[in-house]
Amino acid sequence: MIIFNQSSFITFTLMGIPGLESQHLWLSLPFSCMFLAILIGNGAILFLVATYPTLHTPMYLLLALLMVADLVSTLALVPKLLCIFWFNDQDIAVNGCFTQMFFIHGASVVRSALLVVMAFDRYVAVCKPLHYNTILSHSLVGRLGLVALAKGVILILPMPLLLQRLTFCHMVIPHTYCDHMAVVKMACDHTRPNRIYGLFVILLVVGLDLLLIGSSYALILQAVVRLNSRDAIYKALNTCSAHLFVILVSYVPALFSSLTHRIGRNIPLHAHILLANLYLLLPSLFNPIIYGIKMKEIRNKVAKHLGRETA
Repeated sequence: MIIFNQSSFITFTLMGIPGLESQHLWLSLPFSCMFLAILIGNGAILFLVATYPTLHTPMYLLLALLMVADLVSTLALVPKLLCIFWFNDQDIAVNGCFTQMFFIHGASVVRSALLVVMAFDRYVAVCKPLHYNTILSHSLVGRLGLVALAKGVILILPMPLLLQRLTFCHMVIPHTYCDHMAVVKMACDHTRPNRIYGLFVILLVVGLDLLLIGSSYALILQAVVRLNSRDAIYKALNTCSAHLFVILVSYVPALFSSLTHRIGRNIPLHAHILLANLYLLLPSLFNPIIYGIKMKEIRNKVAKHLGRETA
């Protein structure tokens, strides 16, 4: 058995989607379309928020931060994936692998933290509308954005640092990107600390964030039940609808992918890899669509720009 340490080996090899190597070129078509749609959709939202002062409200500033996190995750994942599919460029330097891992997982943690902040934003909007601008000032939004960024950095940075102490027996990773657990499985050392820390991050991010989001919506539901007017109830629920759809798009594919890894022993490996890619890309793809459909201000601004171009 050949053993590689950090000083003796140069690259890992990403297999792409095991079992579907002959279909890589065809698979590149939907991934290319998703990549283009993500760049256009998220870029358009960021452009609108940056261009129009009327969109410089806490909700839209948080939305812009969410778009940035989505773009970082996508840009860390898709270019290398397309290089594998188009050019069979499977090699990735160890430092490049750890860097990709940091940005993909870090952006996911930041995205989850921002969804918690956006749930708090919706709670204030529904339950304390008269104090909304007082509570959610621009400075508070900025501080909360920095907390989300710090959470992503602090939680994910130990992953590549812990991996650097390992010796690797294998260099071929059966994946399209440097997923933390996929790299851990390449090691021939004692990897229990890596596995425990990975599980700790999942429980802290998904478990705690979902608990905080659920608490916010429990308070919102309690306030909505007290409303006597049907129109007021509809308006309150409509205020939260876009965020609820984004939560479903963000967490359901991730939880489904996690469950298939643990209980879907008969599911082919290529299905696991495809799900792992989709749960990272689907939120980035659908978030701008959801907010573009549900938010009247964004629809109006898009219509205004399209009207200028066709005039």
